[in-house]
Amino acid sequence: MAFDFLLFALLVLALAIGWWLGHRTRRSDVPPPGVTPDLSKDYFVGLNYLLNEQPDEAIETFVKALEVNSDTVETHLALGNLFRSRGESDRAVRVHQNLFARPSLTREQSERVQLELARDFMAAGLYDRAERLLKELANRTSTAGKESQRLLVSLYEREKEWQKAINALSGSLLRDNPKLKTAAAHYACELAAQLLAQGQYGLARKQLKQAQAFDPSCIRVNLLNAQLELQSGSPKAAIRLLLRIPEQNPIFIPAMLQSLVDAHERLNQREALIDTLKQLIEKHPYSSVLLHLADLLRANGHTEEAINLLDERMRHQVSLKGVDYLIDLYLDQAKGEERAHLLTLRNLTTQLLAHKPEHQCSQCGFQSLQLFWQCPKCREWGSVKPIFGVEGE
Repeated sequence: MAFDFLLFALLVLALAIGWWLGHRTRRSDVPPPGVTPDLSKDYFVGLNYLLNEQPDEAIETFVKALEVNSDTVETHLALGNLFRSRGESDRAVRVHQNLFARPSLTREQSERVQLELARDFMAAGLYDRAERLLKELANRTSTAGKESQRLLVSLYEREKEWQKAINALSGSLLRDNPKLKTAAAHYACELAAQLLAQGQYGLARKQLKQAQAFDPSCIRVNLLNAQLELQSGSPKAAIRLLLRIPEQNPIFIPAMLQSLVDAHERLNQREALIDTLKQLIEKHPYSSVLLHLADLLRANGHTEEAINLLDERMRHQVSLKGVDYLIDLYLDQAKGEERAHLLTLRNLTTQLLAHKPEHQCSQCGFQSLQLFWQCPKCREWGSVKPIFGVEGE
């Protein structure tokens, strides 16, 4: 499929070159500067390579045949971008550097070439070179200048330079792109998480305030604020923060449950936790809440109550996790042949759960067992969420 696309792109490119050559020839009987009488021959040699499915040779011939001037900048840019899309960043760099060195380009053309060269360096992993080019463009008001700002933010994101990414976000960028507000909130959350790990709670709190200013709906801010309160010795405050999440976005209830359990354990309030989970189930009957509640009942010696709870819920909302845990509860009481049958069933549910993703990206469909705040595949922030359904939460 990729090879077919390449041939198609090159065919379009060859037609464009052919049109340009014909156009230049019609305008004058004298060959234009830089174009030799063998130019048409080179063009047809390149076309022959293309028709014989030799794209590399075709590209080299077209580059050789085509003079660099203001009329052919678009064609050379297309060639460089084609190299980059094929993963040949070094060749893309050569094409774009050759263009960039031409004094005959207009300012707009020069900025476009500089932007594409920065993209080449980023694709090649040469972030320091890309950064220098982008910072030169970032202060300009042109289209290339605005695009360079977005690319600079992306570059710092890839390098995990979260503070630099925040600093690179101008007011106009944030106003024009709501997704960047979401990203900026997560940059601040990343910094807060690092500071929390270092025990720097005051600085972490400041970063979380900034994150909330970027995106007031960011669930991660509440989760990290609760973690901060828990670590700094304020479990009651942590509980208040966590209980806002079901109202904010109930789909993230699974992400808050362990912190909710930890906070109640710090206060030695297991019965209060059981009551809280029962209230959550009434509004949001997710299997994750159900399993935490059943686990608490079981730990308190109320195995029969846990069985009855799961049995009733499984009649109305089937969950593979719920069935697996229910089998585990039955195993506590089973003996002999009955226990052997239950073990067989439990082995099957365990195997099914081992290969069953629990989270999915709403943008690209990427699935995973753990929660990622940034999708590893499409790099979208806040798009990976718990999966719900018959066999989900």
